[in-house]
Amino acid sequence: MGARKLLILSVSAGAGHVRAAEALRTTAGALYPGVEAIHMDLMEWVPKIFRTFYAESFLYVVERQPELWGWLYGKTDRPKDGSKLEALRKGVERLNTTRFMKMLKDLDPDHVICTHFLPAQLLARKLAKGAFKLPVWVQVTDFDVHRLWVHQGLAGYFAASEEVAWRMADRGIARESVAVTGIPIMPAFSAPLDKAACARELGLDPSRPALLLMAGGAGVGAGVAGGGMDRTAARLLALGAGAAGAGDRGGFQILALAGRNEALLGDLQALAASHPGRLFPMGFTRTIERAMAAADIAITKPGGLSTSECLAMGLPMILVNPIPGQEERNADYLLENGAALKAYDAAGLLFRVRQLMSEPERLRALKERTLALGRPRAAADVLARVLGPAAAAGEARPAAARARA
Repeated sequence: MGARKLLILSVSAGAGHVRAAEALRTTAGALYPGVEAIHMDLMEWVPKIFRTFYAESFLYVVERQPELWGWLYGKTDRPKDGSKLEALRKGVERLNTTRFMKMLKDLDPDHVICTHFLPAQLLARKLAKGAFKLPVWVQVTDFDVHRLWVHQGLAGYFAASEEVAWRMADRGIARESVAVTGIPIMPAFSAPLDKAACARELGLDPSRPALLLMAGGAGVGAGVAGGGMDRTAARLLALGAGAAGAGDRGGFQILALAGRNEALLGDLQALAASHPGRLFPMGFTRTIERAMAAADIAITKPGGLSTSECLAMGLPMILVNPIPGQEERNADYLLENGAALKAYDAAGLLFRVRQLMSEPERLRALKERTLALGRPRAAADVLARVLGPAAAAGEARPAAARARA
């Protein structure tokens, strides 16, 4: 009787899948001392040419040709059964993941959770052939579900919302095997934080409103209507002091997160030098929850993970530049549920900011809706379904039961 082993599989095509996997691993470590939780990125176990094609080309298309990605998203959602293209895709994936499958056999986990559809696809095929017999669970990381996530024979699914669960059932997944948990985020997003203390820690004035301008981990996609984040920040700063309701102390402040984009960070720092006490640039941070706690409004792309974090923190959002496909669906969900506004261009963003700064009741209503939709315990709820109650986490499966054909 040894410690149970939980393998969490992600794919580094975008940051969200990896962040959800890390949230599950961290939460498992905190709640289940008798479980060894391991997070692996599938892209670390495939040939470089496949990794370049699969992960890096995804980021290139999303950033440079978002309309093409939207077309691909829709085209692959309802393909013709038995098409040659489908057969080719499956063959390429199978040939490039033999090393991964060997690693999986050697690791011999008790449970597998996939936060990306590719490992779920691979293991569903193995399960169908009887070549893999351990339970495989799937965490969908958007407020949407694409056909590539849906497979028969898996242990269960975790959905971001009731609608996603309903749509999974419509695609043939037994409703009782789908749990509506939300999207896993780090435990830090459920901890109480003092807004004023977080503001002072970041150099902000706690008495003035603060906007959080967020890029992704790579520092892309934060500008509006083709403009970079630095140009967006400059336009917001020009609005600042004149925004009704922003007070008479220089208007709102902007905390601009550039991620790992050093060039963008440099541009923001140069702009900040001309606006002392107004613009506060930051690079990549592992404590983004403190930045969210200090802010009154987040200006962000509608990624599944970033919006789930904002919901958990009760941080209203103005959504910009959704990627056609999954991010557009995320935006629709948030807008329909009253947790966000959307800006279609730079002028629209300025209008939305000015509007919320001058209408505190509207901002307060947005905050209440974000809190109502937030699921800060999503990771713990997922693990409770997979591993059982945390108090029983130390029990292990007998070695004989781990045998596979």
